[in-house]
Amino acid sequence: MNRSCPDITRREFLAGSAAVAGLSVSANLAALAQTPDAAVDQKALIAITLDFEMSRNFPTWEDTHWDYEKGNLDDATKRYALEACRRVKRRGAVIHGFVVGRVFEQENVDWLREIVDMGHPLGNHTYDHVNVTATRPEDIQFRFHRAPWLMRDRAPREVIEDNIRLTTLAMKERLGIRPNGFRTPGGFNEGLNHRPDIQKMLLGLGFTWVSSRYPAHEIGEPGKPVGEPVFQSILAAQKTAQPYRYPSGLVEVPMNPISDITAFRGGRWKLDDFIEATRRSVAWAIEHGTVFDFLAHPSALGIRDPKFRTIDMICDMVDQASDRAQIVDLSTIARRAAAHPRS
Repeated sequence: MNRSCPDITRREFLAGSAAVAGLSVSANLAALAQTPDAAVDQKALIAITLDFEMSRNFPTWEDTHWDYEKGNLDDATKRYALEACRRVKRRGAVIHGFVVGRVFEQENVDWLREIVDMGHPLGNHTYDHVNVTATRPEDIQFRFHRAPWLMRDRAPREVIEDNIRLTTLAMKERLGIRPNGFRTPGGFNEGLNHRPDIQKMLLGLGFTWVSSRYPAHEIGEPGKPVGEPVFQSILAAQKTAQPYRYPSGLVEVPMNPISDITAFRGGRWKLDDFIEATRRSVAWAIEHGTVFDFLAHPSALGIRDPKFRTIDMICDMVDQASDRAQIVDLSTIARRAAAHPRS
């Protein structure tokens, strides 16, 4: 036992740790709220974000085992993610990736190192793709439901927080970086509006912004052509998918519809319809000088859009908009939202 330090009680230690954490959170939020570049502040901000995870029903509809191996990325998914990043880099822009921590258990993560070396930011997406709002063990994730001993008699909140911490640690160990932001697995119609406890947890873990909100919208009848009412519903949802600041100080950077998973799995859409919905949404953001956060997954988009038509179109639209729009990472969007909170 080390006798060089005075004895302190557990309560005193926790109180001191909480005080330090509180100072750290306050400093982080103050830094986030610094006024962003004036030129960026006047533009439509377009983000291209990719969640690096495996997805059920891809590459074939019968594939459901990925629910238990979300971080066991196959070679095709990694190739698509890497090429997408190279492609966007050549356009002078960035992709903001969010990585599931279990991928760092794979022997080779050179593809992720290359993405980081190109200047693309990577955020935390939990270790096992867990539901951060879960209050029951069976709701945390498929893997924990099938193997309940992974809980180790811990409360769901402890498991969730540990899942986030593990990913941050894995990123530091394998890539030498800290996560740039946090995205919740799955999106919630109201974000974390009614979960101040989760907001507080994320702030305590060092995050100043979160991407958790995905507003509800119509997708039409699965497998049928997409009609005008569905496109209009998606456009209407753009207004509720704009960044804002929670009372806690945590900034929300929503995911803008429609995501590739919602379109290709939920709606069984054709690629042309997905591209059209994305085109309209980006055009709306440019016209109104707002934000559009494109959400996709290489494990799904790589199957449905192997030639990168959607990503290329987004880059083309931003180029054509000239000084009215810019492709940025989510941290840039969060800084603008913190400096100019939505009423």
